[in-house]
Amino acid sequence: MGTSADDQGRLPATGPEAEARMRALSSPLRLRVLRLCAFEARTNKELAELLGINPGTMLHHVRTLVQTGFLVAEADRVGAQGAREVPYRATGLSWRSPLPERSRVLVDVFLQQIEGVDPETVDTTWLGLKLNAEHREEFRDRLRDLLVEFKDRPADPDGETYSVFTAFHPDLNPPGSGPSPGDA
Repeated sequence: MGTSADDQGRLPATGPEAEARMRALSSPLRLRVLRLCAFEARTNKELAELLGINPGTMLHHVRTLVQTGFLVAEADRVGAQGAREVPYRATGLSWRSPLPERSRVLVDVFLQQIEGVDPETVDTTWLGLKLNAEHREEFRDRLRDLLVEFKDRPADPDGETYSVFTAFHPDLNPPGSGPSPGDA
């Protein structure tokens, strides 16, 4: 599957390949598979056990992710009982793939990911901003640049894995009928 990116590394949002990628990323389970394979190659059996699903069902999801370029098979290895195993590693392609109108799936995955995490270890922030178009773009660009900077760094060999979830959206907060601050 060809994957020509734009000058910022983003993949096209239209065409048959883009549609296939968007369908592949529309599953919370597949997004969790990509997270599990981001730093360590895992077999179909390992993924099925970690996510508590049938290995046959997992194989369908793994094949979909391989066909769309999100997972790549590494060299076969011999498992504990002598069986041939194929470990898979995430390619990082999902980071550059657009998900128009698919924000809800990311929220669902985020909620699934933190389900078993100690609430004391989840660092959350919720912030309301009032920005003009120029400052909105500046905020989005700077936030994205920071995320890209850390994404592009090599993984720390002695590090622990962390997830970052951001959502930047219009706030459905209509203005009140009273005078605005500074109108006195």
